Amino acid sequence: MVDVGDDAPTFSAPMTTPSGDIEEFSLADATEDGPVVLAFFPGAFTSVCASEMATFRDRFDGLTDADAALYGVSVDSPFALEEFGTQNNLNFPLVSDIAKEVIDAYDVSMDFDALGVEGVAKRAVFVVDEDGTVTYAWVSDDPGVEPDYDAVESAAADA
Repeated sequence: MVDVGDDAPTFSAPMTTPSGDIEEFSLADATEDGPVVLAFFPGAFTSVCASEMATFRDRFDGLTDADAALYGVSVDSPFALEEFGTQNNLNFPLVSDIAKEVIDAYDVSMDFDALGVEGVAKRAVFVVDEDGTVTYAWVSDDPGVEPDYDAVESAAADA
């Protein structure tokens, strides 16, 4: 698993913006502007994921005050993520890891065996500084557990 002090695996993937545009996201490009918070979530349109993304939405100012950029990341298609963002009034971009390469690179892939669902993201948060170094890592094996939002904001400010 990617941990604090590691070089963050770089990647490019489709991203939907709050305005509904679909663009290419590049972690290397994003970190040029300051720290990046990657908030991995198992799936759009699920109750805990909607709650987590809404909490990040409501606390967005705390991250932008730290000059950090926030990106939600899931294996959902960019089209599903665009609708998920619209329905939840999200004010930050959502990155589509539909190829499941990012969850593999960050070692945050999980299966819901009882449901027959394979290869979704664990709920996880990574803060990556301008040098591409992971300065904060939190990963939950329980998809019902949300991150410590205060800790994420502090980590973003420290990065």
